[in-house]
Amino acid sequence: MKLKKLSLRTRIFIAMIMLVLLASILIAVVAIYQYREETIDYHKQRLERKEQNIKTHLKSVLNGRGNTWEVKTDNLPYIFKEDISSIADIHKLEIKLYDLEGSILISSKANLKENIDEKCIDAEILNQISNTAEHHFVEKNEINGETLQSSYSYFYDLKFKPIAILKLPYLENDEFLSKELNEFLERLSYAYLFILLMAIGIAFLLSKYITKSLKTISDKINATRLEKRNERIDIDDTSEEISTLVNSYNSMIDELEDSAVQLATSEREQAWREMAKQVAHEIKNPLTPMRLTVQNFQRKFDPEDENIHLKVDEYSKTIIQQIDTMSSIASAFSNFAKMPAQKNETLNVVQIVKLALDIFNEDYIVFNSDNEEIIAKLDRTQLIRVVTNLVKNGIQAIPENKTPKVTVSVNTNLNNIIITVADNGSGVSEENISKIFEPKFTTKTSGMGLGLAMVKNIVETYKGTITFTTEKDKGTIFKVTFPKE
Repeated sequence: MKLKKLSLRTRIFIAMIMLVLLASILIAVVAIYQYREETIDYHKQRLERKEQNIKTHLKSVLNGRGNTWEVKTDNLPYIFKEDISSIADIHKLEIKLYDLEGSILISSKANLKENIDEKCIDAEILNQISNTAEHHFVEKNEINGETLQSSYSYFYDLKFKPIAILKLPYLENDEFLSKELNEFLERLSYAYLFILLMAIGIAFLLSKYITKSLKTISDKINATRLEKRNERIDIDDTSEEISTLVNSYNSMIDELEDSAVQLATSEREQAWREMAKQVAHEIKNPLTPMRLTVQNFQRKFDPEDENIHLKVDEYSKTIIQQIDTMSSIASAFSNFAKMPAQKNETLNVVQIVKLALDIFNEDYIVFNSDNEEIIAKLDRTQLIRVVTNLVKNGIQAIPENKTPKVTVSVNTNLNNIIITVADNGSGVSEENISKIFEPKFTTKTSGMGLGLAMVKNIVETYKGTITFTTEKDKGTIFKVTFPKE
């Protein structure tokens, strides 16, 4: 899972936990490093102290009353013959004395069988001792995973004249320090575990607190709609950044509401203007033949004409026909402009659709349904209006040179009712697909083009959908989907 796909709350929670873990690891690494440095310093200082103490002890032997030998390099084996082992035992360290040329003089080991390396000091070490101001050198070697330090330094007589080279082999024993380090890390791990548990709890609460306001704002933004009145956000005790965001949203809502009112007013005015133009256009169509008929009747009226009654009857029929046309126009616009109030009732959709088809006498209208009864809460009149308009539209779309066929189906799918009306007409041209549900749009020579617009209005009132598929010269299928409840 990519990090950017996680919620802000989850990312804050993970970031805080990772911060605690990284801090714990860093502290543990620093502690281990510190212990190792302290161990190195401990062994270095311990070796220096032992070296100083041993030199002091050896000098006390030189100054002792029991020493009758002249203090010089060659006599050192005789001087320390009786005391060097006891000194080594006291300080728990092996002692070796070499002459200034690097040859061994005496060792604290009893029955020592010296190898070549132990009998003489390496020339490089001799150079290091002689070339340093302190005349001191420490050699380090790894033996079976343990560090062996060998300290080399000049041993001076009472007049501070170097008479020998003192070698002290020192094997570093880290068992105690390692045990102490392990105990410290164990105690530290318990403390880290406790801190981690606390951090998880605090991170959870803190991330929840931080994102609570953002969640409220997100919900409000998701619920924002242009066509309805939107609520302002009212959040107390928020940070300055959140307050700025809330104020910006509230300002946007105010502006959006003003814009929506202006847009709605403009749309209503535009709709009424368009409706007025359409009404005027549709009424002018029958008025023109009515005017011509009356003028013609006025010009040719002759009371003495023996066919006067027949002509008056023809003129009357023509005028009545045009009046009926205007009445039909007025009714169509009235039905579209003001839909009757819904009267939801529990009804059998299959039965109502069959009833709507009974008004058609065409035998090429076919009805089918997988169920004999599909119960839903709908308005009977509006459902009949939807079916009749779609069937009329299908009949009028079939050209005269083609055997007509209209199929009406009623089925169910999960919680929806699906009504389909299919015809084998000419289909909808590509340029008219986007205009099919627009008011006053029609491809016929007669009618106002309000049928499909009214059907769409009814369907959407019930939170349903109407769609269609079409194929040129093969027909169109309209699909209406209503929720059962």
